[in-house]
Amino acid sequence: MVVVLEQHATEQDVERIIKVLHDFGFDVHRSTGINQTVLGAIGVKPDFDTRQLELLPGVAHVYRITDPFKLASRSFHPENSVFDIKGVKIGGKEVVMMAGPCSIESEAQIFTIAKHVAAHGAKFLRGGGFKPRSSPYSFQGMGEEGLKLMRRAADEFGLLVITEVMDSNQIELVENYADVLQIGARNMQNFTFLKELGKSRTPVMLKRGLAATIEEWLMSAEYILSGGNKQVIMCERGIRTFETATRNTMDISAIPVIHAKSHLPVVADPSHGVGIRDKVIPMARAAVAAGADAIMVEVHNDPDHAKSDGAQSLFPEQFDELMTQVRIIAEAIGRSIA
Repeated sequence: MVVVLEQHATEQDVERIIKVLHDFGFDVHRSTGINQTVLGAIGVKPDFDTRQLELLPGVAHVYRITDPFKLASRSFHPENSVFDIKGVKIGGKEVVMMAGPCSIESEAQIFTIAKHVAAHGAKFLRGGGFKPRSSPYSFQGMGEEGLKLMRRAADEFGLLVITEVMDSNQIELVENYADVLQIGARNMQNFTFLKELGKSRTPVMLKRGLAATIEEWLMSAEYILSGGNKQVIMCERGIRTFETATRNTMDISAIPVIHAKSHLPVVADPSHGVGIRDKVIPMARAAVAAGADAIMVEVHNDPDHAKSDGAQSLFPEQFDELMTQVRIIAEAIGRSIA
């Protein structure tokens, strides 16, 4: 249920309304926009009479939300959420670029890539210290040592760090090095893990599961939001379908659909979305045109010898080409890329 307050409601009015909601057994989440305050009342109370709230001083409207996701819903938070992460805003007018290798392999590798992508407009350095791989015999990442190298490289070239955390027992460790915690597709419905992420105050980027519907994806975001972590970023990274021409099927339509249903920012990851190097740039262009708030791509200085996902990683000069093209598209739709 959403309680929209009058623009001139006093803080005393707000506290009284919250108390009434608590007395009826609702959990209350407050959202303050530019012109209006909205209260989200969470709880299954089918027989609750909304008139008991509508008569209270300071209440403008009361709505029942039919979507199962409440805090992620645009009904609860009508305006787009814009997250300011150490000076970089995600969800605003600027499309943010995230780039880097699939996995951190060496000091020389991560510093070379970080220097290049920073010089050509990236704001975030991506890369994995811990890598979830389908085969137990594949390269699993450098662990904390890799995260240390990544943090040093990012600091050297003025970048922020986004990297994957694979389990709840890694959260505290990864937070020491990351500005955004990435949750992989395989963990999208690891609900115990999502609850623990809700206790964190580090922004979380939640990748869509391999076969997840948009509603299931938003419900997973709801787990994190309901735990108190309000900075959740959605990431479309392709879904598994019957098609075998690409690694996954990149669901570009998910970007405007999420924007219609939710206030949360949306990132597109075309590298995983198609898994083929020469298809990454076209899908990145399409994602910007569809309204993505950020683009994440894999870039490697020597992808033919990468320890993971070399076939979908761009060469540095291809990243330069990508940046040139998406800037033009961003400007055409009234946005920008730094």
